Amino acid sequence: MTVLKTSMRNFFAHKGRMALSAIAVLLSVAFVCGTLVFTDTMNTTFDKLFQATSSDVTVSAKSASDTGETMSGTGKPPVMPASVLGEIRKAQGVRSAEGTVFSTQVTVVDADKERLSPKSGAPTIVGSWNGNDARTMKVTTGAAPHGSGQIMVDADTAKKHHLRLGDDIGLITALGTHHARVSGIATFTVTNPGAAIFYLDTRTAQQTLVGRTGVYTNVNVTAAKGVSDDRLKKDVTAALGGGYKVQTAKEVANANQQDVKSFLDVMKYAMLGFAGIAFLVGIFLIVNTFSMLVAQRTREIGLMRAIGSSRGQVNRSVLVEALLLGVVGSVLGVGAGIGIAVGLMKGMGLIGMHLSTDDLTVAWTTPALGLLLGVVVTVLAAYLPARRAGKVSPMAALRDAGAPADARAGVVRALIGLVLTGTGAASLYAAAAADQARTGSGWLGLGIVLTLLGFVVVGPLLASGVVRVLGAVVLRVFGPVGRMAERNALRNPRRTGATGAALMIGLALVACLSVVGSSMVASATDQLDKTVGTDFIIQNDNGGLITPQAVRAVKDTPDLGRVTEYKAVPANLTTPDGKVAKKETINAADPTYAQDLRTETVSGTLADAYRADSMSVPEGFAREHGIKVGSTVTVAFTDARTAKLTVRAITSDAGMVDKGAMYASIATVKRYIPADRMPLDVLVFATAKDGRQAAAYTALKSALRDYPQYTVRDQTDYKKAFKDQIGGMLNLIYGLLALAIIVAVLGVVNTLALSVVERTREIGLMRAIGLSRRQLRRMIRLESVVIALFGALLGLGLGMGWGATAQKLLTLEGLNVLDIPWPTIITVFIASAFVGLFAALIPAFRAGRMNVLNAIATE
Repeated sequence: MTVLKTSMRNFFAHKGRMALSAIAVLLSVAFVCGTLVFTDTMNTTFDKLFQATSSDVTVSAKSASDTGETMSGTGKPPVMPASVLGEIRKAQGVRSAEGTVFSTQVTVVDADKERLSPKSGAPTIVGSWNGNDARTMKVTTGAAPHGSGQIMVDADTAKKHHLRLGDDIGLITALGTHHARVSGIATFTVTNPGAAIFYLDTRTAQQTLVGRTGVYTNVNVTAAKGVSDDRLKKDVTAALGGGYKVQTAKEVANANQQDVKSFLDVMKYAMLGFAGIAFLVGIFLIVNTFSMLVAQRTREIGLMRAIGSSRGQVNRSVLVEALLLGVVGSVLGVGAGIGIAVGLMKGMGLIGMHLSTDDLTVAWTTPALGLLLGVVVTVLAAYLPARRAGKVSPMAALRDAGAPADARAGVVRALIGLVLTGTGAASLYAAAAADQARTGSGWLGLGIVLTLLGFVVVGPLLASGVVRVLGAVVLRVFGPVGRMAERNALRNPRRTGATGAALMIGLALVACLSVVGSSMVASATDQLDKTVGTDFIIQNDNGGLITPQAVRAVKDTPDLGRVTEYKAVPANLTTPDGKVAKKETINAADPTYAQDLRTETVSGTLADAYRADSMSVPEGFAREHGIKVGSTVTVAFTDARTAKLTVRAITSDAGMVDKGAMYASIATVKRYIPADRMPLDVLVFATAKDGRQAAAYTALKSALRDYPQYTVRDQTDYKKAFKDQIGGMLNLIYGLLALAIIVAVLGVVNTLALSVVERTREIGLMRAIGLSRRQLRRMIRLESVVIALFGALLGLGLGMGWGATAQKLLTLEGLNVLDIPWPTIITVFIASAFVGLFAALIPAFRAGRMNVLNAIATE
């Protein structure tokens, strides 16, 4: 009880000093809990949606996906004959059955040819209005569609794009463009996670999406009373035979949930990873806080030891304080995490993914995990300071008038740090020298961990040297005040090292990712310059295919010298060694593609691969299966005839563009795949006549004005799009890393605030002999700046080393250019100085307000 009382007294006596550490715990726990609540809520939303929208049993074509999405390379959904509906209705256990048609491969535009698809990545679905949809949607304005000139839209899409009754809507499919006017608006009775949905009547949907009537993509089957879904599935399967895909509501929901779960898991674990980084940075803050509090209470601890407190009691007293800090920070963090989750849900609403707070899901494991993490991390971080407190000798403490000096780091610590750093550097070298990506990745991960730990451990030793260099460059211009700031930073290298290490971690990751991202862009640009021989690339940025009408528009464009079509054709390959390579892709293109992409070959000539019944294979595939030029590969195209193709070329694996691709001519593929099953183009390449590039570029954009889903890019545009894509991804990562950097800044603030308290008497004496308030504040700000620059220098140097090693691994994937983004590195380094200035504002202000006489009287 005495230990608890002492701990409570000390905790509340220093509650101001504990506040920043508590904020660090709060932020880290909040990020963890917010991530878990947000992803759990997303799962709940989709679970409800899938359960509500699935019929008891769904029947679809054999080639349809498990999730029910009817996507194919032809741009048209796979269908079943309408006669299937009659057979299903006759099956035992069926109460009702309804045929429907829908597709996700439709581009929907308004009267101004502006796309109506969600920007969140959610699908655009066009289908026939049916009874199953009526269970989850209610027509709130107008009426359901009747006739080819009418279409109904969901209320969320109508609101977002300001659609009203009578507005013209264009549906662009592989069959052409169909126009209709809005006849009604339907509102979801469940949460719509962002899909844009448009309804036609059944006959119009068949003609628009498939090109003929008398077919369905799905049949929704409702069970008779007392018949289970599993029983109904067996009865329907028995009635139809094995030529169709029959799924229960649970199976359809599970397949959909699996797709969503895969996406959410990636997002969840990525965000939890950044929360872990914030926790790691917070450890340094907590260690510093308790180390300084223990040092400042040396006399008090000595008195406790003198009157009979054991080492264990002193140790436990400090750990109980840490426990209180962890509990308070974690409890507040759990509450803040729920707030973050709600904020994320609102943020998703801004990009079109609507999540209702009615579905907010807080599983009991979330607050339990948050509390456990926060408390355990805090107590573990306080363990070493607690041990040091327990080792204080009563007599040594009674003789000590202040905090013990720590002029140099221990020899053992320095040796351990150097060994860790050296071992990590050797691992990074092994990663850079690896000839396989998997092996190199393992060495890279080990090297990053070991060098990070090594720099953390050896930080105090580095602080003594690096701060002196920084002081000579940055601080000496400020005269005596600058020299005092340098000495303050050098007074306790262990504390300076720990404070700088907190900032080092975040900036090391920033530098590493900047180097990798910049190298990827530079490598891609270099590869495009070397290999791409075409002027323009036409594609759908959302991954959609290019319709024949759009291809015809490109080919009819004036000032073009050649146009090359490029298709992705799925197939199973049987190689000469008797092995079957399933789910491979043959890239079928016009022979001019050999000019559009200058692919290096290790054997044969690529132009020969476009001859009749010929193909090329990549170097690695050829080596694995013993293929040589002249070998025959059996190619079983999906839902088509089987071909025997002769290998005429083996392409190099050294490049990045189209690495690992297998090529054949479109003419060859057409011999084995029926015209109605021939995949649409993935890309179209166009090359202008000599000297007509500018005119052709303008003409192409004009020709595709009626097809807003496609983007025309010249090589400059393409490079910029790739750079913007990498930049957007890096900005997202930097935003997540900002949490760790905020915690590191709190660490600098806390270190300075506690060091000001520690130096109260010293500050009073300096003020007494003539140091002005302005000079005092400047001294503290400069001390903060040099600590921040120390952490930045270590972090940026370490991160660039990691990034350079990662780039060496990427050379195995064709990314051969190392590019150090010096503007970014220099900007971050300079920004670190401003971070130091910001962190010092409150401590410097408090020091300047200190009463001189009271400060001198402090023991």
